[in-house]
Amino acid sequence: MKRTRIIIACCIGIFLCMLDTTIMNIALPAIQNGLHVPLNQLSWPLNIYTILFASLTIPLGKLAEKIGMNKFYCIGLCLFVVGSFVSGFSSSLNILILGRGIQSIGAATVFPLSMTIGINTTPIKSRSKVIAALGVTQGLAAALGPVIGGIVTQFFGWKWIFFINVPLMIVALLLCLASFNFREKRLESKIDILGAVINIISLSTLTLALVQGREWGWKSSTILCLFGISFISFILFILCEKKSKHPMIPLDLFKNKEFNGAALSIVLSNLFLVAVTVVLPTYFTKLQNKTELEAALLVTPISAMIFIFSPIAGVLIDKMSPRKIIGSGFTLMAIAFIMFSTINMNNYKIVVIACILLGAGYGIIAGPNTVLAASNFTGKLLNASQSVAGVLREVGVVLAVAIYVTGLYNNVATAKTNSIDHVYVEINQLDIPNAKKKIVANKSVTSIKNENTNGKTATKHFTNNEIHNLVEQNYEQIIKQKENLPASVKQHIYDTVNTKVNRKVQHINSEINEKIANIKQYTHDQFNKAFVKLYRYSTPFVIISIFSYLLFDKKRIDSSKEYSEVGESDSIN
Repeated sequence: MKRTRIIIACCIGIFLCMLDTTIMNIALPAIQNGLHVPLNQLSWPLNIYTILFASLTIPLGKLAEKIGMNKFYCIGLCLFVVGSFVSGFSSSLNILILGRGIQSIGAATVFPLSMTIGINTTPIKSRSKVIAALGVTQGLAAALGPVIGGIVTQFFGWKWIFFINVPLMIVALLLCLASFNFREKRLESKIDILGAVINIISLSTLTLALVQGREWGWKSSTILCLFGISFISFILFILCEKKSKHPMIPLDLFKNKEFNGAALSIVLSNLFLVAVTVVLPTYFTKLQNKTELEAALLVTPISAMIFIFSPIAGVLIDKMSPRKIIGSGFTLMAIAFIMFSTINMNNYKIVVIACILLGAGYGIIAGPNTVLAASNFTGKLLNASQSVAGVLREVGVVLAVAIYVTGLYNNVATAKTNSIDHVYVEINQLDIPNAKKKIVANKSVTSIKNENTNGKTATKHFTNNEIHNLVEQNYEQIIKQKENLPASVKQHIYDTVNTKVNRKVQHINSEINEKIANIKQYTHDQFNKAFVKLYRYSTPFVIISIFSYLLFDKKRIDSSKEYSEVGESDSIN
């Protein structure tokens, strides 16, 4: 019973930490309206969470060994609750950034320790099921972020994407307080301060460069400098760890082939998953003008498939070759990307099928990955493996956002330019006054710039006053040529002119509407290509990732043999 309570608490912690990595994305327009700030400034509440989460996970995991994992875990839960409260009650951008920063420190503590503590609840021989459950939670959270964000934002308001964390984290904290042994053994080894500082510099500069590259410019001196600092810091970190008696990351970790294979597939699978779960809802809400709920429902099949396949694959990893399982998972993800690179995004049935394949593929990879990353490690190596795995997941998420969101914005900008050029080509073909051409063209261009191509378009392009003036002008020209006409004749002429003008206007309206329909269809096609091109260019890389299965042994190493530097942490004894 005690073990069950701990595993439930760990699953809650993992779920909320991963959920808050992506839950904000779809709520950004609502937060913008609520805080009255430019949309580009809202990148910082997103980025601060990602940057601190990625850069502090390993140092805080090491600090937890020193203080006591159980105690430190409860501190992390409290920090996450406080950060959620501050974020939810924020009335300004700065307060929201502060709240997200506190949240991220809690997440950097809770996420890796959830894995370590949860795994330590069972012996090595029988821990695959527990690891599979923890892995399912991670995959679900990554996929459900935009879905839950969309539903909560539409029905309860954006503040509730933070408030929903509070009761769940309090439940997790109560479960921990009732189950943990706070007299646990602590490791007396010293903390590698220099290694911690270099690690933070390397990961924070890398993450900052990736999340701000689109806004600051990938070729700007600032971004290039950040990448340079990150690379140099990484080399220094490796050299420092080799010489350190108490390294932040024991390099023996990377002597394990199973862990190395899992590390690469963790990055790739999360990159390819988030490439869809973040971009697809954005595409539906911004370019197809769908509600957050509609967008969320369209990507729900991904989450459902992860929920189904992740635990099954996690259990099968001890009975089947890791090569077959990982290879088949990436194969399904590759098929999904091929579909996304060729389909019409208005065909929602095909979109859903592609989402099903993507979710199934990721689920097949995620369950085993969690098991393989834990390998047969115990003690310090187990804690280090989960800290590194946590960072790698975050790197995969950040890479996906950096590559695919940047790609989407660039492709959309190209689509807008092409569509606007097409507007002038189409409108100039109309046989109407230049003044009217300009008005019609300006309306179409404004609609394209605002990405509002699905809204209703006026079918009448002449006001009643304009039609009346045209009738009067034509009538006056005829009357001037004829004098002393009886009133009845004048009325007949006027009626005839009125009929001809209205017919002409109706014909012109029809021509304009036909051109506008062509423009809208062309624009829809361009925006569809903006999405499809993202996956067309990346499909070869997904196909290549299938061969990552070669990094794994044909059979798993004997799960009864421990791979440890120190004894197991007594999380519950």
